[in-house]
Amino acid sequence: MLQNIFSLIVNAAASVLGGVLLLRFWMQLIRVRPPTSIGQFLFQISDWLVRPLRRVFPGFGGVDWASLAGAFLMALAAIVVDVWALPVFSFGTIFVLALLRLFQWIFYGFMASLIIDAVFSWVNPLAPLAPFVRALNDPLLRPLRRIIPLIGNIDLSPLAALLLLQIALRVVSTVLLSSAL
Repeated sequence: MLQNIFSLIVNAAASVLGGVLLLRFWMQLIRVRPPTSIGQFLFQISDWLVRPLRRVFPGFGGVDWASLAGAFLMALAAIVVDVWALPVFSFGTIFVLALLRLFQWIFYGFMASLIIDAVFSWVNPLAPLAPFVRALNDPLLRPLRRIIPLIGNIDLSPLAALLLLQIALRVVSTVLLSSAL
């Protein structure tokens, strides 16, 4: 029972920190400046890991590889805590499971961002965080908006993006799990 509680705490902490690192990676990749309070929070909570990792994974081409590597390390730590008592897992299996966890965080993060954007558009499109969330989603929605026309002045591209993200998550999960087992 204590193992389950410890695993729950580690998974929650790893998920939050992994999400912060992935958000930091995505913001720098698409060059979106967060509101000051959000930016300070993201950088203060993740700098302890990103700064040392930058020595190993320097950023180049506008890509913050240290944040992505940090997110993977958080996923790896969470998986190791989950399976440490099980002797049947090899390092390769743990690596693939950590990669799967990282992809799950990425896809679920995009889905959450799309849902938050939709809620902002319905409830308060002028909310202070609405432009930031919209800018985070724009690279996902821009290609779909070229294909899917407005229907009755309603944008259905977020719905299509959610569906495509779920399909991609299932495909990636199937491919990675089949290679791990």
